Amino acid sequence: MATKIRLQRHGRKGYAYYPIVVADSRAPRDGRFIERIGSYNPNTNPATISLDFDRALYWVEVGAQPTDTVRSILSKEGVMLMKHLRTGVKKGAFTQEEAQRRFDAWKQDRQKEANAFEAKKSAKAEADAKARLEAEIAKNKVKGEAVAKKKAEKLAAEEAAAKAALENETAASDAKAAE
Repeated sequence: MATKIRLQRHGRKGYAYYPIVVADSRAPRDGRFIERIGSYNPNTNPATISLDFDRALYWVEVGAQPTDTVRSILSKEGVMLMKHLRTGVKKGAFTQEEAQRRFDAWKQDRQKEANAFEAKKSAKAEADAKARLEAEIAKNKVKGEAVAKKKAEKLAAEEAAAKAALENETAASDAKAAE
């Protein structure tokens, strides 16, 4: 029986997620499968991948052929590297301890890259937030100056009206007194 490691499509239109399954190559895409070994959700940022590493490694070692997309997922998770290293151990190129050391070194490098990416992403988000805050402060300052100018004009107009009314009153009282 030819087995494949492939994605099954689940979810609604425009919002799919994919279980990673081992299935007979003759079975339909969303049909019968032998074992579910993980899932892939491209809807999150970054895409979420959960994988049973040991079972995926087992199936790859016994000859299950991954599809192109699944091969890239397995490579990113390190399954293909571990298969390669175990093949080297079987051929006597190096020991199991050396293979594990190489795999751990690869994992640490990958983790450093992921941490650097996250740090860069968070620094960019902080810089964007700071720039938005400064722009809002500048906008509020301009608006505050406009409001203060308008209030000053209104106050000046009220004072002028009050002064004019006072002059009219005094003129009227002077006119009455003159009569």
